[in-house]
Amino acid sequence: MVQTKGLEGVVATTSSVSSIIDDVLTYRGYNVDDLTDSAQFEEVIYLLWFNKLPTSQQLAEFKSELIENVYLPIELLNIIEKLSKENTHPMSILMNCVSALAIYDEETNQMSEGANYRKSLRLQGKLASIVAAYSRIREGKQPLIPKEDLSFAGNILYMLNGEIPDKISEKAFNKALILHADHELNASTFTARVCVATLSDMYSGITAALGALKGPLHGGANESVMKMLAEINDITQVDSYLHKAFENKEKIMGFGHRVYKTGDPRAKHLREMSRQLAKVTGEEKWYYMSLAIEKIVTNEKGLLPNVDFYSASVYHSLGIQHDLFTPIFAISRVSGWIAHILEQYENNRLIRPRAEYVGLKNQTFIPIQERDESMDVIA
Repeated sequence: MVQTKGLEGVVATTSSVSSIIDDVLTYRGYNVDDLTDSAQFEEVIYLLWFNKLPTSQQLAEFKSELIENVYLPIELLNIIEKLSKENTHPMSILMNCVSALAIYDEETNQMSEGANYRKSLRLQGKLASIVAAYSRIREGKQPLIPKEDLSFAGNILYMLNGEIPDKISEKAFNKALILHADHELNASTFTARVCVATLSDMYSGITAALGALKGPLHGGANESVMKMLAEINDITQVDSYLHKAFENKEKIMGFGHRVYKTGDPRAKHLREMSRQLAKVTGEEKWYYMSLAIEKIVTNEKGLLPNVDFYSASVYHSLGIQHDLFTPIFAISRVSGWIAHILEQYENNRLIRPRAEYVGLKNQTFIPIQERDESMDVIA
């Protein structure tokens, strides 16, 4: 039986959602560089779900449908308020809230194409509202409703910070959302597909994906990067901090990737966004510290930054609280999760791999009385 640790290099399914070929990331055949430079995040969601880019009319209708689905049931706001008083990680709250959404959706267990599309809209819109509502409620503020004249990216920043974002911030966040939208068969996407392959509902699939994303080796990496930057705090301390970490064989978060060999193509976009936002906010130290860290880690360890490394300073510059970095990642990635879930439903087969057994063999069962007697003799 062929086996590989962590399923590295194993092709588990076919998919037309996204691809990573020769270190080029594409969504439905479109290079992510082109989408990041020119598209709106709403266009990318549409592309992932419908396998085509929308016309102007289709995009306008789609934006309207998304806005209609951001509002949260009052019962869910009560849950958020209660949980916000506990010392709970925002990802745990997001997982609980998404799971609870299934209770308030009459179409949860309906599997028609129309029902699944409507659930997709609800999940895409409501994830953003959950994160923003939690952020404000725990600060003693009222949740905000979105503005129809703002983009999806602009509305998230508005609902989080209570201010209309400037054009540079809105543009930068739009790019970040596009870059995080999908990434082939990553851990959380695979988890979502395994879950719904049992014909479980979409809310269960997204909740399962959130659980996988929460880990520091996946979506939680950007939060760890910002924690490292905060600990260093000054560019003069970068060298000593890193070399101490090297000596202790500590992992430097935000570097390296199992799939990419010549570097994560998303990192260059986030590096430039970090540079631009640093100038706007006047907090350029985070950008220059990141540059210094990248230079040392790349030169001495041969590791290149991945999407998580510069997204940390980008999110920080946008005024996003550090423990919300992974939930913000989820607001984007849910678009890809949904695309994969819909694809799984279309041509479903239960995902059930095998494991190579390496445990003890030919064991002889000893009745419990004899086991007790033998222990007495030993004693």
